[in-house]
Amino acid sequence: MKARSFVSLAVPLMFAFASSGGWSASAGLGPGVGVVPQGPQSDAAYARSFKLNGVTNTFATTQQTSCYTPEVPYAANAGPNDGYTGESACNGAVSTGENVGPYPQQAGSNPGFATGPADLVKNHSESDIRVDPTNANHLIGSVKWFASAEGYNHVLGFYESFDGGRSWPIQGHIPGYEGWTDNTDPVGAFDGFGNFYELILPYQFFYNSDGSHNFQTNPNKEPNPTVPAEAISIAVRPNGSTTASQWISVHTNAQGVTGPDFVAPYPVKGQEPDKQWITIDTNPTSPFYNTIYAMWVVFDGVVPSKPFVSTAHANADGTHTDWSTPQILPTVNNTASDTYLLPHVAPDGTVYTSVTNFPGKHGFCCITISADRSIDGGKNWTFLSTAVSNIVVPSFVGGYANTTFTDGIDNTFAVGLTKVTGNYPLYIAYNDDSAGVSNILITASFDGGQTWTTPIQANDNASAADEFQPNLAAAANGTVSVNFYDRRLACPAAGTAEAAGAGLALDQVNPNFTGSLPPYGASNYCVNTSIQFYSGTLAPIGHNVRLSQHSWDPQLNSPRRFCVCSANATFIGDYFGNTIGGGVDYTTSVSTFDDGTNPAHYQQQVVATIAVP
Repeated sequence: MKARSFVSLAVPLMFAFASSGGWSASAGLGPGVGVVPQGPQSDAAYARSFKLNGVTNTFATTQQTSCYTPEVPYAANAGPNDGYTGESACNGAVSTGENVGPYPQQAGSNPGFATGPADLVKNHSESDIRVDPTNANHLIGSVKWFASAEGYNHVLGFYESFDGGRSWPIQGHIPGYEGWTDNTDPVGAFDGFGNFYELILPYQFFYNSDGSHNFQTNPNKEPNPTVPAEAISIAVRPNGSTTASQWISVHTNAQGVTGPDFVAPYPVKGQEPDKQWITIDTNPTSPFYNTIYAMWVVFDGVVPSKPFVSTAHANADGTHTDWSTPQILPTVNNTASDTYLLPHVAPDGTVYTSVTNFPGKHGFCCITISADRSIDGGKNWTFLSTAVSNIVVPSFVGGYANTTFTDGIDNTFAVGLTKVTGNYPLYIAYNDDSAGVSNILITASFDGGQTWTTPIQANDNASAADEFQPNLAAAANGTVSVNFYDRRLACPAAGTAEAAGAGLALDQVNPNFTGSLPPYGASNYCVNTSIQFYSGTLAPIGHNVRLSQHSWDPQLNSPRRFCVCSANATFIGDYFGNTIGGGVDYTTSVSTFDDGTNPAHYQQQVVATIAVP
């Protein structure tokens, strides 16, 4: 998500927790809240599940040191509380082999911008991960690559593995769009040839004197008037690349003109793209094999936000055909805001996406999630049905209890790869905050999106805690997984090795916590990552499994989303990655724990693996 807030969610809090120690469906709760088919799990059993299920953890982004030259330097330092250290000059520490700048796109920058020096990349939050369909051991993760947590100053970076996630030797920022202040919202997809496409949202802002963000397009004030204010754009990493800089960020169109690979440029403020997502049809038997589907939403501040789609065809050499003219997708309610497009392709070539709608009459408190599809390679789209309605979601502004990080994306979508009752199943999981804490609910359609099952709750914690940011993935054998962040385990106790590794002693000031600090033993505070497996019919396979070996503190080095002057809107990402390949489920998610490679307790990406049942 960009640094701006487009939708403010005012969410009422309603507590309804059963005295028996489990969740109880009752009046005021969203459909399915408290309905946990696998039953509750004790915290002790959950803590043991990491080892019992053979989960592995690899701190991926600590394996290399990356640097780049920001378009807009920013010197503020919010430390020493929470471990903040401001920007730090690279001083030759880079080990990735990437170009640390300045860059060609920065040549037109106004005075004071793109001045260097190159800065260290310290924090890595909001992530995506994909498995190469031509080689199950080849993975690419992408993530926000922060030079300044205080300034929310980042580009997109990547980390690449050739051994099934055991090591990540190639890393760096994704080149080609350094002329903008931020590149945001990491998401990628492999084509059928093993080329990797990253869909990027570059945008400009500069800093006011108080540290807040200024989005003026005045050519004398904006950082770089020679590039569009914002764009939906592409960078391609060709199959066989071996260095950090091997990316294609230009496109030669049918008229022979070469320029930046823009899917859709937005040169003037007032048309604000956001929430982009991408999928590619990689099934060789599909009639639309190697069709690329790019989706995004445009906000303009006057009429409701609108969802768009554009397509192209991938070529074997990492190039592609021209992008089609963007078209608006059909939605459930054309008088309110639509967002969160998450396209996926079924094995028969049908492409589906969920669409999330904020009905204006509900004061933006609740969401409705529906689905669209195309059966002709993206030329025409049909609205299918509403899956869930009027779901109370966590406040985008207020964040979660006890801590300062906020959330943005409330749901996830997947298409099953094995038919159920003659159709490829569709799955939607989402946050539900109607109990006063966030829970993960999941529903499915087994008739092509015409009807949906009654939701069930995925998280099986026995006591109330926030569970949030679900991400679905589907396996070839029909198994479905949903992973999510999990706050059921108390923070480590004072004097323990786990508390030292979690860096809790750095957490000294927190405006949203009424308990004593550091938060030793605090409830609903520290974070883990969890996963729940289901059969294709949504029968749970076992209980939630802990994917993170160590609990971590979300307050440490958490980027300040809107201004260094406010500690009440920090960031651990709006989503994180989940993918399946070769019988293994891969998750990439945040941790500030020091496993011996992260002594400054920066936000790092930890890749977890678990066998798919």
